[in-house]
Amino acid sequence: MKTNCKSRILTALLLATCYFFSCSHPKKPSPLKEGKWRGILTIVDSTGLILPFNFDLSFQNDSTKITIHNAEEKILVNEVSIKGDSVFIKMPVFDSEFRCKLSGDSLMNGNWINHARKEKNIIPFTGIYGEANRFDCPEYEEKDNFPFGGKWRCVFSPNQPDSSYAIGVFKQYAHSATGTFLTETGDYRYLEGCLFGKYMLLSCFDGSHAFIFHAEIMPDSTIWGEFYSGIHHHETWIAWKDSTFKLRNPDSLTFLKKGFSKVDFSFPSIENKKVSFSDEKYKNKVVILQIMGSWCPNCMDETKFLSEFHKKYKSQGLEVAALAFEKTDDFEKAKNNLSRLKNKFNADYDFLITGFQPKDADKALPMLNHVMSFPTTIFIDKKGNVRKIRTGYSGPATGIEYDKSVKEINSFVESLLKES
Repeated sequence: MKTNCKSRILTALLLATCYFFSCSHPKKPSPLKEGKWRGILTIVDSTGLILPFNFDLSFQNDSTKITIHNAEEKILVNEVSIKGDSVFIKMPVFDSEFRCKLSGDSLMNGNWINHARKEKNIIPFTGIYGEANRFDCPEYEEKDNFPFGGKWRCVFSPNQPDSSYAIGVFKQYAHSATGTFLTETGDYRYLEGCLFGKYMLLSCFDGSHAFIFHAEIMPDSTIWGEFYSGIHHHETWIAWKDSTFKLRNPDSLTFLKKGFSKVDFSFPSIENKKVSFSDEKYKNKVVILQIMGSWCPNCMDETKFLSEFHKKYKSQGLEVAALAFEKTDDFEKAKNNLSRLKNKFNADYDFLITGFQPKDADKALPMLNHVMSFPTTIFIDKKGNVRKIRTGYSGPATGIEYDKSVKEINSFVESLLKES
C-alpha cells in the first residue's frame, strides 16, 4: 500500500515536471522560415543592378542565427534580434548592420548600413526565402561556356592616372565560378558566382566588402569587365590570360626613410593603458607590428592568422602589436570595434588605438616612406632593427599565394628567433 502511494506521488511529480518544461515554457516559434535565403543589395536602382549573396537561417534555443556563404567562406552571424515585424542583424567584426521589416515569414525588406563609411553607406536590401541560386543566369550548354578558369593579368581603370595591376585567379565548374583578385595592397577575398557563354558574374558580401564583378570575354580572348564596390565606387577592368605575370615584390613597396633603422610608437591600448615600443615586454624580442583597422577585411584575415601564429611562437620570444587606424575619432567606439575583432579571434596581443584616421597613417609613423596598404606588416629583430616591411596581405581566398605567404612568414620569423 505504501509502495503504491509512493509510486503515484513520483508519477505525479514527473508529470508536473514534464508539463512545466513542455507546456509552461514552450519553444518560441521563429517568425522567419528556416533554410536557404537569398540576399539582394540594390546597387543601381535605375538599371536594376543588384549584388546577390546567399545565407542560411536557423532557429536554435530561442535565437536566430544566419550563416553567409561566399565560396568556401562561411560567416556566422549570431546578433539577430526580431521585434514585432522588424529584424535587426548586426554583422560580426565589422561595424555594419541590416535593418528590415518583415513581410510574412519568407520576405524581409530594408537597408544594409555600413557605419564605417560616412557617405553612400546605406544600400537597399531584400531577403527572400527559398532561393538557393546566387545570380539569375541564363541556361547554356556547358560546352558553350568560354574558358574563364586560370590566371589573368588585369588592369583596373585602364588608361587612367590611377590605373593599377592585379592578378585574377578563377575556377569554373560547369556553370559555377569562384575566384579572387590579388593586388599590391591585398586581395578581394572570396568571390562566387556563375558563368554562361562568354559572361561571368561574381559577388562577395562579408559585412564590409560588397563587391560585384561583371566579365565578358571579347573576340581577341581578352576580358572586359566592370567592378562595383557598394554604391560608392565603380571602375572598369581588362585582363589577359597570363600564367607568368607577377606583381611587384610586396616587401619593396614600403620602407624606412633614409637615416632610420628602427620604428617607434607610443599609443593607448583598448584598455586605455599607454603602450610603447620601449616597454620591457618588447625588449630582446622578435616583434611583428600590424598596421591595421577593424574596418579592413584583409586585416581581419591577417588577425586570424597572427592570433594563432603568436600563440605558437610566443614562448620562443615573439610579440605582436596591432596599431589600429580607425575611421572614428571616438575612442570608445574605436575600442568597441577593436574589442569585437580581438575577441572574435581570441588574439592575445596588444591592440593600440593610434588616434589617426587611415589617411593620416603616415603622420603616426613618420619614419616610413608611406603606408599604402592596410594591413602593412613590420618585422623587427631582437635588437629593434626593422628587417622587413610587407605591404598588403594575401589571405586564404588566394589559395596557393596564401600557402606561399604563410610558409615565408614562418621561415623568416623562425630565423629571427634563432638569432642571438
